[in-house]
Amino acid sequence: MFKIHFQLERDCVLIGHFPLSSLLLNLDAHYPWFILVPQREDITEVFQLNEQDQRQLMIESNTLSALLYEHFQADKMNVAALGNVVSQLHVHHIVRYRDDPCWPQPVWGVVSATPYTEKTMLMRLEKLTAKLALIGCTVCWAAHPAE
Repeated sequence: MFKIHFQLERDCVLIGHFPLSSLLLNLDAHYPWFILVPQREDITEVFQLNEQDQRQLMIESNTLSALLYEHFQADKMNVAALGNVVSQLHVHHIVRYRDDPCWPQPVWGVVSATPYTEKTMLMRLEKLTAKLALIGCTVCWAAHPAE
């Protein structure tokens, strides 16, 4: 049975589902940072997916990248599947700006993560979720009103 790795569950919030992949938001508010996790058991590498799933992952990744690039007016998209810490196949989609805290280095290990407040997460996702639905993502994230 497919389950998202505990480290990804700890570091992210589930936003929705594409036909193949779960879509997560990394909880580091420094960057718009999204992660696709193909919903397949015991897969650590793209080549381990069958050909149809490989094509679907590429479609989802490219579609998500184009949406994020436009929506967030990115200077650059960083798309990577490293798996050195979490071996479960997952693909990072990180919106980068020339003035972000790590530019031009990769985001890993340069500055400590800054957690989202409920308000900043709402601002980041409110308009994006409608656009995600238009590209085939079944959105399950919903804003939770402040108590």
